[in-house]
Amino acid sequence: MLNWSITFLIIALVAALLGFGGIAGTAVEMAKILFFIFLVLFLVSVLVGLLTGRQPKV
Repeated sequence: MLNWSITFLIIALVAALLGFGGIAGTAVEMAKILFFIFLVLFLVSVLVGLLTGRQPKV
């Protein structure tokens, strides 16, 4: 998911450099949305890991 966020950010930067404002704005918004979804899923995963108390197998 973070990979998609970075991809949309790169698309937005290239589009902005080429002067495509609408495409750049849309790509930036998609990158922001995907980044925050990734962040929320990461935090939920960390909390579940802490609450279950399982240790990783070595």
